[in-house]
Amino acid sequence: MAKPVILAVDDDTEVLRAVERDLRRKYGRDYRVLSADRGEAALETVRQLRLRGDPVALFLVDQRMPGMSGVEFLEKARDLYDEARRVLLTAYADTQAAIHAINEVRLDHYLLKPWEPPEERLYPVLSDLLDEWWAHHPPSFEGIRVLGNRWSPRSHSLRDFLGSNQVPYQWLDVEGSDEGQLLLTQAGGAAVAKLPLVLFPDGTRLMAPDNVDVAERIGLKVRATKPFYDLVIIGGGPAGLAAAVYGASEGLSTVMVERSAPGGQAGTSSRIENYLGFPAGLSGADLARRAVAQAARFGVEILTPQEVSAVRVADPYRIVKLGDGTELSCHALLVATGVQWRRLPTPGMEALSGAGVYYGAARTEAVSCKNEEVFIIGGANSAGQAALYFAQFAKRVTLVVRGDSLERGMSHYLVEQVHSTPNVTVLLHTEVMRAEGAGHLERVTLRTQGEAERTLPASALFIMIGAVPRTEWLDGVVARDDRGYVLTGPDLTSGGQRPRGWKPDREPFLLETNVPGIFAAGDVRHASIKRVASGVGEGSIAISFIHQYLSEV
Repeated sequence: MAKPVILAVDDDTEVLRAVERDLRRKYGRDYRVLSADRGEAALETVRQLRLRGDPVALFLVDQRMPGMSGVEFLEKARDLYDEARRVLLTAYADTQAAIHAINEVRLDHYLLKPWEPPEERLYPVLSDLLDEWWAHHPPSFEGIRVLGNRWSPRSHSLRDFLGSNQVPYQWLDVEGSDEGQLLLTQAGGAAVAKLPLVLFPDGTRLMAPDNVDVAERIGLKVRATKPFYDLVIIGGGPAGLAAAVYGASEGLSTVMVERSAPGGQAGTSSRIENYLGFPAGLSGADLARRAVAQAARFGVEILTPQEVSAVRVADPYRIVKLGDGTELSCHALLVATGVQWRRLPTPGMEALSGAGVYYGAARTEAVSCKNEEVFIIGGANSAGQAALYFAQFAKRVTLVVRGDSLERGMSHYLVEQVHSTPNVTVLLHTEVMRAEGAGHLERVTLRTQGEAERTLPASALFIMIGAVPRTEWLDGVVARDDRGYVLTGPDLTSGGQRPRGWKPDREPFLLETNVPGIFAAGDVRHASIKRVASGVGEGSIAISFIHQYLSEV
């Protein structure tokens, strides 16, 4: 943690200089000694320390100051640092004021001037108070703090972005947290409409930023360092990460473009227990973290958050246009964008999206769901993993399944765990008909086959009802099936005909699209197996075909 602060305040310059000298000589190694020559300036210093999250251990303040007395300052400072120890410097005539201050501001001690020699009259008192402060003071949070409203879609989006990128942060709900309200006031009383407010450890802040603003501020790379690469990978899920590791490790200059956070949907899984080589299982976030570190070790550039808006061919180059208007060219392009959750057109879902209704696991909401009623729509592995994760926090988790059994779409080990968790309820043959609430989700209406509709209280609803590819940016260039999945290899040559416009004197490689040099791997590919291991396998296999293609260029 940062060094705790000792703040000395006195309007007498000579006295203040002497106080600073004595404090630094004794405590300068373990504390930051700051000073101010008047109460108003000291209070502003305290406000800035609070916004940065710096700990304050002790105030040493003169009583007689113009504009604001020592007791008045301590009263205001107490609202910001109630746990800091408070010592008043007084003249003999101020003794009665100091005694009153013991009750008024919970004064810990008062010292009569002069305090010479400090070894006898100053240090013993302060050292005892500082030891007491350390014994009761928990380490302060030093990372990013996000102030917002739990039911704000923008606040949820930012928290999800930070969490998915494994950036440590502290969430403070301005409506449910005294700390959040205090910090918001100290930051200038920002209007709720301008939230979220992001506070950084150095004291700077961003008001209602988008994810790119935050990414740049915390050091994520959003722009490429070069205009040309051997290999551009679009998508940072298991397939994209595997391709990045294998491509870069085999000497290809590689950049990976990810629209949200490396890991993809797999990165949001609370527990993957059937991934080869991890008998105790691992979280999707941990798998993503390991893969990102491995890719970085081999020199892969990872751009996030960054999105691709279009692709074009200018032989021998494949050129992608990014969301910010810049372009990257390459010899080989791998599409590994995976899929996104299918939207549910049920009444109320769109209006409450991000305010109690969420697509995917949204693990950042778990702590907020403590002792609340949580509903999850879906019957596949992702829904089962989410149910088990949220059951650790929620009063009850209700898994809403349209089918007649969990076994149809969920792995056996997950089915057993779901059924054995006491606060998880499974409703088969059931659909959510409506989601309602004033500003945020408050209740859902369910219909179970053969029964009347019933409305139940709900704080959060997580939707995991299947996925669809997001491949519109490939229009007019790369062939896809009627659902938008990318066609590759044998799927392009049905009937013995090569793709229209195909020039090489060979068939398309197994993972190659109708455009030579553009490949696809993972969930975005037509007829792919939707498993983490298969995505990793396809990403690594793609590099072998890319090398063969590059030998032709």
